[in-house]
Amino acid sequence: MKGFAMKKIGEVGWVEKDKPDIGAYDALVRPIALAPCTSDIHTVWEGAVGERTDMILGHEALGVVDEVGSEVKDFKPGDKVIVPAITPDWYSDAALRGFSSQTGGALGGWKFSNFKDGVFGEYFHVNVADWNLAHLPEGMPLEAAVMIPDMLTTGFMGAENSNIPLGGSVAVLGIGPVGLSAIAGAELQGAGRIFAVGTRPKCVEVAKAYGATDIVSYKDGNTADQIVEATGGEGVDSVVVAGGGPDILIDAINAARAGSVVSNINYFGTGDTLPIPREGWGVGMADINIATGLCPGGRVRMERLADIVKYGRMDPALMATHVFHGFDKVEEALMLMKDKPRDLIKPVVIVDENL
Repeated sequence: MKGFAMKKIGEVGWVEKDKPDIGAYDALVRPIALAPCTSDIHTVWEGAVGERTDMILGHEALGVVDEVGSEVKDFKPGDKVIVPAITPDWYSDAALRGFSSQTGGALGGWKFSNFKDGVFGEYFHVNVADWNLAHLPEGMPLEAAVMIPDMLTTGFMGAENSNIPLGGSVAVLGIGPVGLSAIAGAELQGAGRIFAVGTRPKCVEVAKAYGATDIVSYKDGNTADQIVEATGGEGVDSVVVAGGGPDILIDAINAARAGSVVSNINYFGTGDTLPIPREGWGVGMADINIATGLCPGGRVRMERLADIVKYGRMDPALMATHVFHGFDKVEEALMLMKDKPRDLIKPVVIVDENL
């Protein structure tokens, strides 16, 4: 089979590999729709998780089941499925303790394009298929559904972890697709005022559609100062960090009020340490808490997010600004994600809409 791979740090290309073998509880899946992610960019061009050799990239996919193991009960060949970016080993201590994304160690639930070949192949392997696949609702647009495996689950987790009080104020720092999903999640959780920090016109447009009430631009001055001033010197109840370099944490903490939670869903791809402002954090005692997490995966999470889309609570297809057709377009879509033109939010590759 053919796949688009990280050949080494800083280099990508097409490779030929054998189709993956599957175990009794696993599935072999063919892609229907794919989406490249900024995480792929960090992995390849920043070496964020270390050297990988000829590892097929990608962790955002919809697919059709090609083969299942003997113990798989709920899926069969021909079923169309949502494939979560995070596919935990559910028979584990971390999963039983409620941290399924961390099975097997830190970030261990992130297998695709990290520990094993990802979804940018003509076939890919899914472990524990009954718990790590979800049926794709009939008639759901592929451009919307392919946002569920990573963008929605990550962004919504950012809002969930930020402990938004009903009617509370929220600042979302970074309004790429994950930040935009966090804005939608904050609105669904009952936030009142939502500050969106970003400047790209298309992202600003979608941020407003998803519920942002205030747009903050770094071009107009320090973003934390702008948010504090707009809230009468108080800061916001919740902060979601969804983009930026290490210094974004300084803005996040400085924009937060006492009792707030700073929820980080940003992938910091470089550096050995991350900064926390000593005074802004009350020399360590400001009652400002920091929450982190790797986006939840698994079947139940995918089914619930699919219902949000199915019943019209939000439309993730608004983020699909560039849609390609054909498996061979994966390379072009990934490079577009790397270059990030100003009109880009998220590229999507429709591999086969007739399956």
